[in-house]
Amino acid sequence: MGTAHGERIVVPDASVILKWIDCLPGEKDRERADALLDAWLSGRLEIVVPPLWAFEVANVLGREDPQGAGSIMEELLGYRFEEADPTPELCRAAFGLMKDFRVTFYDAAYHAVALLRKGVFVTADEAYFRKAG
Repeated sequence: MGTAHGERIVVPDASVILKWIDCLPGEKDRERADALLDAWLSGRLEIVVPPLWAFEVANVLGREDPQGAGSIMEELLGYRFEEADPTPELCRAAFGLMKDFRVTFYDAAYHAVALLRKGVFVTADEAYFRKAG
């Protein structure tokens, strides 16, 4: 099955989304993250995220760049990524990942969206990757 863009589904977590922002110093692998966003913008893939993505990203921005956080969030929200509904099925999948890998629900939610949508989960969170990768 294809997507609205005719290609694959990718689920980036907040650690990847934050790499799209130039104001955060020391971000590794920014080029790889930018390539993902460029692929979405050109219609080569579809991005799907859990609704909590905006709160996670805004939390980091509010700490790291309080002056620019509002305008950066306005830009990111303007992308209007598809958001997966927080269904009982999604919650059950995230709870299973929490139990299996001893991770937070927040982190597991992205992974669960990818599993349920038969997509690719992309994270730059090395601790999560070590536990669940």
